[in-house]
Amino acid sequence: MLRPFIILVLLMLAWPAHAVDVVFPAGSRVGLAPPPGVTPSRGFFGFEDGPNNVAIVLGALPPEAYDELARSTSATALKQRGLTFEKREELTLAAGKGFLVIARQEVEHMKLRKWIVAVAASEFTALVTVQVPDAAGEAYPEAAIRAALSSVTVRSTVPVEEQLTLLPFTVGELAKFRVGGVMAGRAIILTDSATDALGPGLDPHLVVAIAPGGPAQVTDRDNFARDVFASIPNLRDVRLTSSEPLRIGGQQGHQIMARGKDNRTSDDVTVVQWLRFGGGAYLHMVGVARTDAWVPAYARFRQVRDSIDLR
Repeated sequence: MLRPFIILVLLMLAWPAHAVDVVFPAGSRVGLAPPPGVTPSRGFFGFEDGPNNVAIVLGALPPEAYDELARSTSATALKQRGLTFEKREELTLAAGKGFLVIARQEVEHMKLRKWIVAVAASEFTALVTVQVPDAAGEAYPEAAIRAALSSVTVRSTVPVEEQLTLLPFTVGELAKFRVGGVMAGRAIILTDSATDALGPGLDPHLVVAIAPGGPAQVTDRDNFARDVFASIPNLRDVRLTSSEPLRIGGQQGHQIMARGKDNRTSDDVTVVQWLRFGGGAYLHMVGVARTDAWVPAYARFRQVRDSIDLR
């Protein structure tokens, strides 16, 4: 009678220690307990040991990617990509069902072993790829790699504060917008939409991105701003209502106001584009809202705009 209870208690005591070991790279919905020797990478979601050319890459893909990954990791498909199939195993992890494929590859005269794990999580497909050169095999034995892969864990969301750390600029005021997406090192989308799924109508949204370059001469900025504005997608029947220089955050900038229609919903929309120049790059900010909801949305767009600073 007591033995099952004792085993259950031991399992409960062991679980927190394992959970603490799981590390989620900043911005990643996939994490694991990395093997000794690797550290979080600054170049991708995952971990690496640069001197030994060891890499653990984590990714979150659409749910339908699971079946495609199963097909693309067959022995035949791997051979077409220059890999030699070694073995395949089915997995059952806390995050969901999955599979492990082990293969070998030679890249620029470096022989290495690869582990590929795909997991069908509830909201997405988790993909983990491990690369270990043969020369680093003693430092990274198969048992250590398997232990790391068995700890693959997913989280439903990434904290907003963590997402914001991935940007080359700070956003001090979200003005009650929800973070709809972050492109690490480049851009953020703020929206009033409750979810990432497209609804029947158009919700106010603001995109803030940074790009290298920008005209050095003030006289060139109006044409530059118009060219950048012309690249904004999902708009039609656009009519510019103003285009003028504007100081933003104490720096030289430019503002364009326009009206048009949203391509998807055909709603009448008003659009503002702000460019802020300086430091060999420029901030590109685009706010879009239905014309009948423009006044309060524009005030919030300005709140966000005025709170942004480069890191």
